[in-house]
Amino acid sequence: MNSIKQALEEALCRGGAILKNGFEQPKSIRYKSSANLVTKTDRALELAIAKIIRKKFPHHMILGEEMGLRQAGKSPVGAQGAAQPKWIIDPIDGTTNFAHGLPLACVSIAFESEGEIKLGGVFNPLMNELFLAEKGRGATLNGKSICVSSVKTLKESLLVTGFPYGGKTKMPYYLRFFESFTFKTHGVRRLGSAAIDLCYVACGRLDGFWEFNLNVWDIAAGYLILKEAGGRLTDFHGNPINIYGKELLASNNRIHGSMLNVIRKHL
Repeated sequence: MNSIKQALEEALCRGGAILKNGFEQPKSIRYKSSANLVTKTDRALELAIAKIIRKKFPHHMILGEEMGLRQAGKSPVGAQGAAQPKWIIDPIDGTTNFAHGLPLACVSIAFESEGEIKLGGVFNPLMNELFLAEKGRGATLNGKSICVSSVKTLKESLLVTGFPYGGKTKMPYYLRFFESFTFKTHGVRRLGSAAIDLCYVACGRLDGFWEFNLNVWDIAAGYLILKEAGGRLTDFHGNPINIYGKELLASNNRIHGSMLNVIRKHL
């Protein structure tokens, strides 16, 4: 695991350097859909991270936002039938922020083995914040341990959310949740990066987060960071989270039941 941790941190640092350099340069943008954009930096960053991983672990799978699932070696199954180790990469989570010069964008990398996320890292080089977690060993921000907030009620809480790409046709539906939470809390923020949202709940800056139609690369690293910081993550029915699913409710655990009650009224 030590060699995997070293590779994770090396990949985050390399990716962070590319992100920061790209942030300071003119942007070349194309659109995957009407609201889902991508820059040249996204692809260059993912390739650089994959190169580091491939060099050290040539038989691991890599799942990236820009290039999908790549597999080396002939067997998709490891020892004793366990799933082949997999790296899950979001080269820039918060691409729209990045493209507009808003410094809320990050590199997100998780390592999955035997069906579980074992390591996760989220690095925002624009604010020099590195979040790391290892399963069973806690979470850190720039090397210091972090934990979720102690807020116990919705009326004391500050929440965060996001709206899915291409979700304009369902916007009235999404806004029902937004409106209910806005009236019941100190407020709701929309930062534009699910990975950063999860990390901010993990370190107590925010108290809860919900969003529809996320992808696994958006949440895999942040999921472990929040879990190791004492948070709770479920779907909108309170079931254990499936990081490959499409619903995510995350909180400091103390307000989770209250958030579920609000969400269930609108499902």
